Amino acid sequence: MSILSSVKTGKVIIAGAGPGDPELLTIKAARSLQRADVILADRLVSEQIIENFISPGAEIIYVGKQCRRGISTPQQTINDLMVHHALLGKLVVRLKGGDVSVFSNILDELETLSKNNIPYEIIPGITAAAGAAAFAAIPLTARGYANSVRFLTYYKSNVVTDNYWRELADTDDTLVFYMSSETLSQVVEKLTHYNIHEDKLMAIVEQATTPFQHVQIKNLYDFKRDSSQHSFISPTLVIIGRVVALHENFKWLKNSNTRENYFKPLTNQLISNNQSENITHVS
Repeated sequence: MSILSSVKTGKVIIAGAGPGDPELLTIKAARSLQRADVILADRLVSEQIIENFISPGAEIIYVGKQCRRGISTPQQTINDLMVHHALLGKLVVRLKGGDVSVFSNILDELETLSKNNIPYEIIPGITAAAGAAAFAAIPLTARGYANSVRFLTYYKSNVVTDNYWRELADTDDTLVFYMSSETLSQVVEKLTHYNIHEDKLMAIVEQATTPFQHVQIKNLYDFKRDSSQHSFISPTLVIIGRVVALHENFKWLKNSNTRENYFKPLTNQLISNNQSENITHVS
């Protein structure tokens, strides 16, 4: 710390990049990127945002995660990178896909910044549920269909209790499942087990708001009876409820025929374990 004592502490801006379409980036987030010295970017951030909104002199560090698949940047490494660069007096933008407060590790990052007395700012983004619903023409709430919406995830089998599954099957709320494409069969199994009404359809929205968006509308009981393997491209968001029936009447985008990845899977970790060990551990 003595070496850095004469350096004024920088700042960290935690900003949401939106669900995919680069034009859904907020003006405030775009301006923060133009001023940033360092950007710590998630995997689910459009390459066009990186290309079009970041100052040429900024350092870009990719700190993507892929849940249980492939390589991922440990959260501790991300925390250390934020503190390391801020203590060098730099403006750091921690750029997250979607919104910063929905199913992200913002709490870990805020605790780290607060513990190290680093100034920070939070800029919201359009979350995946709002983006997918708009681009699939499925209102999350609508008069006569649903008055409330719930955001959930089921990437681990112990996240939701059986009593809560019973409530989810019975509610008229729209259900939106994040990060649950790999466990979708279990989601359907649980909801049908508790007799969810057949008029509550399911929309499977792959790569929402991107040129590769693909929407499938399914009856949950038909999906359950289908013995074929279901495989979806990340990110996939699932909307369940009566509002899903509105898609057919109001859809304004055609499905993409490509099965390419808009967000490229991580194939190489830019910050290796050895490199991260050289960053002062501060949290």
